[in-house]
Amino acid sequence: MMFNIKKAIKEMLPVVKSGFTFGVPISNYSHGRNPKPVLSIKSSVKPFKLFPSLGRPISSSSIQVQSTDQEIVIALGSNVGNRIQNFNEALQLMKNYGMTVTRHGCLYETEPAYVTDQPKFLNSAIRGTTKLKPHDLLAVLKRIEAELGRTSGIRYGPRPIDLDILFYGHLRVNSDVLTVPHERIWERPFVLAPLIDLLGSCVENDTVATWHSFANCQNGLFDIWDKLGGESLIGKEGIKRVLPLGDQLVDWSKKTHVMGILNLTPDSFSDGGMFLEVDDAVSHFRSLVSEGTDIVDIGAQSTRPFAERLTVDQELDRLIPVLDEIIKIPESKGIILSVDTFYADVAAEAVNRGVHVVNDVSGGTLDPKILSVVADLGVPFITMHMRGDPSTMQNCNNLHYGDVCKEVASELYQRLCAAELAGIPLWRIVADPGIGFSKNTEHNIELISNLPIVRREIEKFSLGASHVPFLVGPSRKRFLGEICGKHDPVARDPATVAAVTGGILGGANVVRVHNVGFGVDAAKVGDALLKHRRKADNY
Repeated sequence: MMFNIKKAIKEMLPVVKSGFTFGVPISNYSHGRNPKPVLSIKSSVKPFKLFPSLGRPISSSSIQVQSTDQEIVIALGSNVGNRIQNFNEALQLMKNYGMTVTRHGCLYETEPAYVTDQPKFLNSAIRGTTKLKPHDLLAVLKRIEAELGRTSGIRYGPRPIDLDILFYGHLRVNSDVLTVPHERIWERPFVLAPLIDLLGSCVENDTVATWHSFANCQNGLFDIWDKLGGESLIGKEGIKRVLPLGDQLVDWSKKTHVMGILNLTPDSFSDGGMFLEVDDAVSHFRSLVSEGTDIVDIGAQSTRPFAERLTVDQELDRLIPVLDEIIKIPESKGIILSVDTFYADVAAEAVNRGVHVVNDVSGGTLDPKILSVVADLGVPFITMHMRGDPSTMQNCNNLHYGDVCKEVASELYQRLCAAELAGIPLWRIVADPGIGFSKNTEHNIELISNLPIVRREIEKFSLGASHVPFLVGPSRKRFLGEICGKHDPVARDPATVAAVTGGILGGANVVRVHNVGFGVDAAKVGDALLKHRRKADNY
């Protein structure tokens, strides 16, 4: 059930302002009544008691909650050691201590605040559920910080991990050791940016409406974020949105990345059979690099319409000899390697041999195990929209849409959610609307023309998901031939340039192409046009 945010906040404000310390449920406001508090809680702090699972003393108040799960938001920060690894270990420890992570914010690299003479921070936030009471949750988070090497030091100074409770269910908490909502949420862009990511533009439940009400603004937390500068802050003012890739942090907003295609298949629609021999494949890899590719996507299984499916062993037999040779050559240094597969075992083998990204045309539907495997591998995951599989994706049922942008956005968001719930943080996900997969010519044109609409539809469910990098791959596809009257796929390269340029102007961050030379030029022109557009918008 989606709530109207303005109505929800308006009805919450009288109750929040009336002096209740610990928040209220708002399930009644759909019946036209003001909500009433369900708890009257004293905030006096009792002496230390032992938290059994930790074996050490913690502060505890007299707060009582139901035994059901409580929805929580926790902020993460790190600027010492391997920051990404610190986040990964903290998330794993949260799960070990019984927390369920349901959503992740994007990842931000930020300049330090308050104490400025220290390394840059990584910041994010997670949304999840727990049965722990607020002060017991605090104790667990402090235990996790200690396990990851945090010691007492200067306030706001360097730390391997910092975990703060931003929200806990419907409650306000004010004790000697814990304040919820966190008292400095309202002044910190590096906290608000990932917090906003965890919300949708629509308020999906009464807990989220309560969080918005704490801001005491008509549009809740969104007004606070806008007052600080909102989305215009990202990329400047000491805060940028990044994606971890190997030992790099990639800011996708700086330029469009070009993904060159290396098919090791006998039956791909465009270049099937051309690179079956190892030497031919390696030579083509060198050509892609020399033409300026940022990423090489290596696929050993055709996903053209009606393609027959290989077994895992058959796919590996094609892939591994080529991959092993590519890894050895100097031209592979600095190039992002992606494996195009929907099999978990192929993904694991490829990453273990040096691949950086897993690109799954099914988004985890053809081999659901791939999601948990990629989560454990700790690499970025490209999830694509497709109905059915390559042998069924172009049948009548799978080509039926009422509103293609809305339905693709909704179905693609479901795949992002599945990836997150399996343990792949949002900051490692790239989304692909699946040009040519379960779409006809009109569908493809509508999607390329309206990528901002796809993002806005996803935004209703998750602001963070709407910010993930988008990949478009129209290269040499049938719909371009239908439009231009070109039967030969290679003759569709000029049409591909037009299609990817349209995608870039609509917000695509990665373009997947066969002809990298043309793709690089299209990306440069598209980026120049975008730069000019942004300058004009600022006047």
